Amino acid sequence: MTTFIGFNTQNQFKKFTLLDNELIKRDLLNALNIRHGQLVGRPSYGTSLWDNLFENQNADTQRTITQELQRVVGGDPRVQISELQLFPQENGMLIQVELVFVPGTNAESLAIFFDQSSRRASYV
Repeated sequence: MTTFIGFNTQNQFKKFTLLDNELIKRDLLNALNIRHGQLVGRPSYGTSLWDNLFENQNADTQRTITQELQRVVGGDPRVQISELQLFPQENGMLIQVELVFVPGTNAESLAIFFDQSSRRASYV
């Protein structure tokens, strides 16, 4: 049974409809690619995570990044974080997050790479 139905044109060629978990993952990636306060009419949408990628990756910075990810994911009632790991990379940061989709008990592990040069987040 389909719970969520949405529309997506990014990396889609014929089928623009997304359902359930795929829609939730796309919505999360959209929130991670929009800077905090940049969406008109929704000043709390987006993330300030990009500001922390250029900082020295110490315990305080990683705690700030973790709190920001929890805030962004917490804004979507369809999903919760069950596990989160940060891996600083030479040209960005790799974040491995395990999400639990709330309508059920399904969990999925995602790897999200934040690329400093392109200023884009993408699933790996």
